[in-house]
Amino acid sequence: MPDQRLNYISGEWCESHTGETFETTDPAIPGDVVATYPESDAEDTERAINAAREASGGWGTTPGPERGRILARTGSLLEERKDELTELLVREEGKTRSEAGGEVQRAIDIFRYYGSKASDIGGTIKSPSARDTKLYTKTEPLGVAGLITPWNYPIAIPAWKIAPALAAGNAVVIKPATLAPGVVHEMASALEEAGLPDGVINVVTGPGSEVGETIAGHEAVDAVSFTGSTAVGNTVYDTATEDGKRVQLEMGGKNPTVVSDTADVDKAARIVASGAFGVTGQACTATSRAIVHEDVYDEFVDAVVDRAAAIEHGHGLDDPSMGPHVSESELESTLEYVDIARDEGATLEYGGSTLDREGYFVEPAVFSGVDSEMRIAQEEVFGPVLAVLPVGDFDEALAVANDVDYGLSASVVTDDHTEANRFAEEIEAGVVKINEKTTGVELHVPFGGVKDSSSETYREQGDAGLDFYSISKTVYDNY
Repeated sequence: MPDQRLNYISGEWCESHTGETFETTDPAIPGDVVATYPESDAEDTERAINAAREASGGWGTTPGPERGRILARTGSLLEERKDELTELLVREEGKTRSEAGGEVQRAIDIFRYYGSKASDIGGTIKSPSARDTKLYTKTEPLGVAGLITPWNYPIAIPAWKIAPALAAGNAVVIKPATLAPGVVHEMASALEEAGLPDGVINVVTGPGSEVGETIAGHEAVDAVSFTGSTAVGNTVYDTATEDGKRVQLEMGGKNPTVVSDTADVDKAARIVASGAFGVTGQACTATSRAIVHEDVYDEFVDAVVDRAAAIEHGHGLDDPSMGPHVSESELESTLEYVDIARDEGATLEYGGSTLDREGYFVEPAVFSGVDSEMRIAQEEVFGPVLAVLPVGDFDEALAVANDVDYGLSASVVTDDHTEANRFAEEIEAGVVKINEKTTGVELHVPFGGVKDSSSETYREQGDAGLDFYSISKTVYDNY
């Protein structure tokens, strides 16, 4: 029987006042219902926001080390339940067991990291110009943080928003994505067990048009952090900034890997295939374009096709090379882009078809003969589809790499140190990698993009994550 899950508001698990629910299903077995959740509306969301507002004062004045101990304890509780969380993530989102387990471990590490950082939050002492005076700063929480998170990293992204918000002393209202909200409920349970006071975290499930819009526009919410599509993110930004909220957006990408003529082609193909086809291509940092020097182009295409053809599909719990798309609509979107690329004249070298089995499975697709004007080279696909573009030299490669509206992650594979340095300096991206895939980020350094990939306001993760959820007060004490 499917789990019957509830909202978490003011320390209590409760139904939506509407009484309506929605289901999550296993994308590898679409008829298998995993859980039911409240289909909440604006009234439920307002209850959660008010609970957070009421709890924010007490939590904001809780000493940082005490807040940190609760976060660290949460990490330990999540670790005790890692296998359970991994299986739940697989069944709702579709990742392979290895991918899901790695994501759960990231959430564990994030809570431990911010648990330790909470003790260092305070301020700085400065030297005043006058005698008999103290001059110092105090770091304080904003109040209530509203978080809107996506389905593709359903525990890692909520963790890297929740943990710094709580470490900084804010109360939280989070709307997890309706396709895979279960692991956020489990995080709330772990935080409750770890000793988080009632109302400091509140979880409300339901549609973005009701829950997300209420979070973004409510006057009692002080900051909004959103991860998702650029179109939705821009709407959230417009709503949230009407009354001056602090806003952080991380959105889409069209991430390139440049392959130099100096590169080891087999190594380059391995790096690109891993970035393009890992997590079924459902990552904002996934490698969507391989921009390859013409001298090694044909060899590279053959090598990356071999990598694509070697991928084995299956239910994530069996830990294959690739799991399904998260939903039928996401699968249909990928198939539509395969058709668009063909219609525009790109050559389908491999894949791009559904599998003759139950579930939302698709072969990874590799297109050659792509030019930068094609939609397949400009628009985010969010599936395992790789466009391979030929270029004549490194200058052209840089120009093509930057010839998109997005600027999230980018990498270069080269044995030329000058090319590596130029790439780091000239690429228009918030994350730059040399001889690595575009996916995968460290939790203790800033993460975010430029152009249409980000609001370009605040970064996430590391100290930057704390900066977003904090504000500085300067004190002049003439004693």
